[in-house]
Amino acid sequence: MHRPRKEMIAETRAKLITAARHAFGTIGYAEASMDDFTASAGLTRGALYHHFGDKKGLLQAVIAEIDGEMAVRIDEIASRTPSRWQRFVDECTTYIEMALEPEIQRIMFRDGPAVLGDPAQWPNANACVGSMTDHLTRLQQEGMVVTGVDPETTARLINGASSQAAQRIANSSNPEATSKTVVAAFKQLLEGLLKKQGSQPV
Repeated sequence: MHRPRKEMIAETRAKLITAARHAFGTIGYAEASMDDFTASAGLTRGALYHHFGDKKGLLQAVIAEIDGEMAVRIDEIASRTPSRWQRFVDECTTYIEMALEPEIQRIMFRDGPAVLGDPAQWPNANACVGSMTDHLTRLQQEGMVVTGVDPETTARLINGASSQAAQRIANSSNPEATSKTVVAAFKQLLEGLLKKQGSQPV
């Protein structure tokens, strides 16, 4: 019995993404050959062009997959925190610290920006800004964050800062040490949003 066309298309796409992800993560985008990863997926270059347009389109698909996995992990870690403020801080810093992981470091924070441009313009950026805006709006309503700042504008600034922070770690000659410095500075920036009161949330 023939499998549905939709299922076969999904399988072909998945095979190409898996092969490309391995190549991009180990040898990098520039060195990865389309012929190598189509061969390792048991497919033709024509299949790649049909599903993704070109190598750049395939990189976008790999980034979308990794980004989805990162979002799940960030949510898992942040959901364990006792307060909305700490969740917000943990979401941001967990994202930045993921720049220490070799695959994420190379694909998301080195090759991705070099090939696809500013991550703030990537399709996933709006969802991230939306989530941050929601957190900041609620934190303002709860009286934890200063009320004189616009939540969406602030969210966009924080999103840009976290992206730059991750790229700084990814391109550092000593990522571990840079991560500590960057995260400390980033947390200090975020604390500037807190209302100055007797007992600040921790």
